[in-house]
Amino acid sequence: MTQPSDKALVPFVSVDNMMRLVHHIGVEQMITQIAAQIEADFKRWESFDKTPRIPAHSPHGVIELMPTSDGEAYGFKYVNGHPKNTSEGLQTVTAFGLLADVYTGYPTLLTEMTLLTALRTAATSALVGRYLAPTNATTMAMIGNGAQSEFQCLAFKAMCGISTVRLYDTDPNATAKCSKNLRGKGLTVVPCTTPEEAIEGAQIVTTCTADKKYATILTDNMVGPGVHINAIGGDCPGKTELHRDILLRSDIFVEYPEQTRIEGEIQALDEDHPVTEMWQVINGTAKGRVDDRQITLFDSVGFAIEDFSALRYVKQAIEGTGFFEPLDMLADPDDPRDLFGMLMRAG
Repeated sequence: MTQPSDKALVPFVSVDNMMRLVHHIGVEQMITQIAAQIEADFKRWESFDKTPRIPAHSPHGVIELMPTSDGEAYGFKYVNGHPKNTSEGLQTVTAFGLLADVYTGYPTLLTEMTLLTALRTAATSALVGRYLAPTNATTMAMIGNGAQSEFQCLAFKAMCGISTVRLYDTDPNATAKCSKNLRGKGLTVVPCTTPEEAIEGAQIVTTCTADKKYATILTDNMVGPGVHINAIGGDCPGKTELHRDILLRSDIFVEYPEQTRIEGEIQALDEDHPVTEMWQVINGTAKGRVDDRQITLFDSVGFAIEDFSALRYVKQAIEGTGFFEPLDMLADPDDPRDLFGMLMRAG
């Protein structure tokens, strides 16, 4: 049987190899490096194809495709969001992604993205925090202590200098899990029994809940001046975390308005309510935080360019390592017109 050529072998990063890669680099270091890639790509935002992600909704959850291209590389992520999965012993979010060469159309990377999405989401949050959070913030409230919570806490520690995290979840077991996982990671961890207790003294409030419903995780009276809110749990129509009055008092920053108005907190506002796109803040054409009393809100739903950045980062990071497997997934006949002949010779 004809052996596939090197050009027909696609690097594949399994869950096991992704974990090995993270341990090789270090969680905080990898988050910081992914954030640098995201920042660089946000600075060239206008070079990307942009489209809201393509959803398939069901009563059980949502399955989405998130594609983009910068003209040289093409990337997409397949991702689901099924909040009911946790009660069945399954992940709420799973994902995989692909990177391809625009010139040939050939895939150049296939990778798990369940872990990678948690890393890039944390990287995006902390990157935005650098631009919007109060100067010298030391304390973050982490409301929602599920699968992404530890990544968020470590990202804000590594990139924004947070030293204390105050944890709250409706499920005390989730808070206990998060507290245990953060032990020895250089943070003061304060488990809390109410969201009101969690936000005491916090300059940054991160909300990351999973229920697919209009919810009020934060009420208007809970948010004082000068706070930065990192709202990352809203990710589909019919799902919010914040009382509408908080939005009316905040300066709102988003990734891609066309997508956020469908899926984010701002779906509760009029379509013409002003928002600022983060890429403009990052490239210096729009203002972020301008004073100490300003309430800044990052209404994050995740966008394909962030996944593209993470895919490009992984492709570079695995070069010269053993943290991938060459995958035979492309037919490669000696004569590109003789696909049938290749099939017959294999018999």
